Amino acid sequence: MKDSRYTRRWKNPRLILRRAAPYAKRLAPAAWLAAPLLAALLLPLAVVTPRHGQTPPPAPPQHTAAPAAQAPAAENVPQPQVSVYLSRSGQIETLPLEDYVSGVVAAEMPADFELEALKAQAVAARTFIARRLVAGDVSGVPVPGANVTDTVSHQAYVSSKKLKQDFTPVQQEKIHRAVLETRGVIMTYNGQPITASFFASSGGYTENSEEYWKGTVPYLRSVASPWDKEITPNYAVTSTFTVQELISKLGAGKGAVPAIKDLSASVKDGTTSPSALPMEVLSLTTGHRIKEISIGGQVFTGREVREKLGLRSSQFTWKRKGDQILITTYGNGHGVGMSQWGANGMAKEGGTATRILKHYYTGINFAQLSTLLKK
Repeated sequence: MKDSRYTRRWKNPRLILRRAAPYAKRLAPAAWLAAPLLAALLLPLAVVTPRHGQTPPPAPPQHTAAPAAQAPAAENVPQPQVSVYLSRSGQIETLPLEDYVSGVVAAEMPADFELEALKAQAVAARTFIARRLVAGDVSGVPVPGANVTDTVSHQAYVSSKKLKQDFTPVQQEKIHRAVLETRGVIMTYNGQPITASFFASSGGYTENSEEYWKGTVPYLRSVASPWDKEITPNYAVTSTFTVQELISKLGAGKGAVPAIKDLSASVKDGTTSPSALPMEVLSLTTGHRIKEISIGGQVFTGREVREKLGLRSSQFTWKRKGDQILITTYGNGHGVGMSQWGANGMAKEGGTATRILKHYYTGINFAQLSTLLKK
């Protein structure tokens, strides 16, 4: 699940089938992924050690196969088909699952990212569509006959034609390699595909699922992601609002933003300024974002403020200058699941796709989609 506010995030870094039973039955005998073997079956996986401050524990070590496993023999075996609703043309494109994954990776992550980060993205993308296929989930699809849309409400996607037009041969080869080396591999929890949510960049930590969405998901836990700040372009972005504009967008009372010169507050370290009591942070999430904030006595969630004002994230600071409110956000996206820039930072330090995924998705395992479809 992705942040619906993203649009081609990789160009401006910031910031899940039809009828289930018949479709699953049709796919069950397929042997298209039978050949791949999960590598390093008995190799223990190291856990990334948080580098800054207190943090919820990342995923514990798992003795599970790495997702990278080339399978040339499986290339000639039939694959499940994915039908994508193309939002611009209103048409449906049907293509093999692995080709679909290539289109998602191309749309969702810069091709100049590290190969291991691209492989992690490929597994996340494949897991996302696998969950929909297995569950027969067509939520968010505006027309019958499609499994998923090409928008960030599901996963952004570019066609193979556009991939060839807009990407260099070197970039295309890198994307296809990331997909091939993880061919058929998905993430599971209790034997089922996970909700592989991801986002552009964090403010230093990811979020617990229940602190942004409803419901606690055991594998979507808050973990440290210190790499984002170090390598993300436009990590901190300031947006300017007039006092009246802010009041209007929030739907707050006229006394919500008091006329105090140089009104300021900070939540970067979990503290607020005494001068900012009329705009007071009431609580922070485990991921260090604003959970609740009082503005002129009216309480908002950090998510509400983010969505009403169109902010990049719910981790922000603010300052008043005259009749303007300057709000600076840190990171981009909802913060739940894998940080894409964090994944690239881990890869730059030598982290494998396995380690990246195990860090951002707590307690998950890896499996072949073909095995799951046979059940």
